Amino acid sequence: MCTSLTYQNSRGDHFLARTMDFAFELDGRPLFMPRNWTVAGDAGEFTTKYGFVGAGRKLGHEMVVDGVNEKGLGVAALYFPGNAHYEAHATEGKLGLAPHDFTAWALGNAGSVAELAKLVPHVQLVDVPVALLQLTPPLHFIISDTTGKTAILEATGPELHLIDNPVGVMTNAPEFGWHLQNLSTYGTLTAQERPLNNYLGYTSKTQGPGTGALGLPGDYTSPSRFVRTVFAKHFSQPMADTPSTLNLLQHLLDNVTIPKGVKLKADGTSDYTQYRGYMSLDDQAYYMEPYDNQELQRVVLTPELLAETTPKEFPLDHQVHIANMN
Repeated sequence: MCTSLTYQNSRGDHFLARTMDFAFELDGRPLFMPRNWTVAGDAGEFTTKYGFVGAGRKLGHEMVVDGVNEKGLGVAALYFPGNAHYEAHATEGKLGLAPHDFTAWALGNAGSVAELAKLVPHVQLVDVPVALLQLTPPLHFIISDTTGKTAILEATGPELHLIDNPVGVMTNAPEFGWHLQNLSTYGTLTAQERPLNNYLGYTSKTQGPGTGALGLPGDYTSPSRFVRTVFAKHFSQPMADTPSTLNLLQHLLDNVTIPKGVKLKADGTSDYTQYRGYMSLDDQAYYMEPYDNQELQRVVLTPELLAETTPKEFPLDHQVHIANMN
């Protein structure tokens, strides 16, 4: 399971951030993909037009679950159990993609949300498993760009199209429209302290600041994480530069980050936040924060990196760093 959000700071810079919550160890690391690289996808080959960087691995072929490309398009794949629908085979004339190859295809071939919207009707997601998991992962996708436009792609039928995302937040199942409707249940929450009523002549003592958010769900289910993230994003104080915005995004994701052991599956394994990814769309920079080291580790799409002609993996530092003050 995962949580994602977009953010625009007070200077007008755009970001896409996400948690990667999973029980199976994915061992993701920053992966650069060059222009004009042919990916041997599980449902067929495709070639990149743009260079991009994101979290992924080479497992038979290069796979990326989130990232940003040289045009400032950001894409992230999140789990969508019980709702994703895939075709057995692609319709003639359409490009068939395995669901786990969609992120790399989108980042490699679209420069904006508008451009991707024109491309996806010519694509179908097909039921092809990923070898690492021995299953076809049920996925949906959040896409954003430097205009601030944010969209969702959910494969619930044979025809693909983008859905506008007015709140810039996405979690997991149910489908996105359900989450938007569910927000009405919490539409009266506020960051302000609420005055208490006088009941039958008795005036209660206030519980202090925070009473405006009474009823905000605090569990780790997908609907609760969605509402909590929308609330925190809406009321958070915007920052004016990239470092302070990244720090703010870390705090926003703290609301939905899952420690090991607190969300157990039926088989006894624990879903937990294996890493948090941050995409600076205007700077074309990717930041990764593994579970065991909360120091951000950055890869920027510099002209030198974009001139590379082969994929490149970057090792992650998993060592905890503590500053010595004496």
